[in-house]
Amino acid sequence: MKKYLFIVFIPLLLISCSKTTDQEYFDQANNLLKEKKIDEAIKHFETLITEYPESNIAPKALIQLAGIYQNQMVKGLKTSESFNRAEKYFFEVYEKYPNSKDAPQSLFLSGFILANDLNDFDKATMRYKLFIEKYPSNSLAVSAKEELNNMGLTPEEILKKNETAKK
Repeated sequence: MKKYLFIVFIPLLLISCSKTTDQEYFDQANNLLKEKKIDEAIKHFETLITEYPESNIAPKALIQLAGIYQNQMVKGLKTSESFNRAEKYFFEVYEKYPNSKDAPQSLFLSGFILANDLNDFDKATMRYKLFIEKYPSNSLAVSAKEELNNMGLTPEEILKKNETAKK
């Protein structure tokens, strides 16, 4: 009987000891990014988030994923789909980790992508207003207000608006 327990116990011990940590997933994913192995890096970041949702580096993994998509690093993915995924991951940082130091910037970037890359002005307006409500003293609050004031305008229209305001 002891022999059978030993045979069952040792593999279980080895399996439990060999589990990859959140930091190992994060480091492996970043190394894969450096090697331009984007799909593999994405899988590592996603695994970290799934296996360690309460980890203090889970928000950073979401930000890394958002950056991959914002920078359109996935070959064969349409530009709009890439920006949609980036926005989703940035907003997820705010939703799942509202107390993270990365939450304010992530919420802002969610609005920025919606406004400037996806031209979803209604949703962007909601994001910026939420940002200003939640983080009124954040250094990005001024930028969020500017984004709201200039929503949908071309750079030329913004310059003209600013020149008119100076007069």
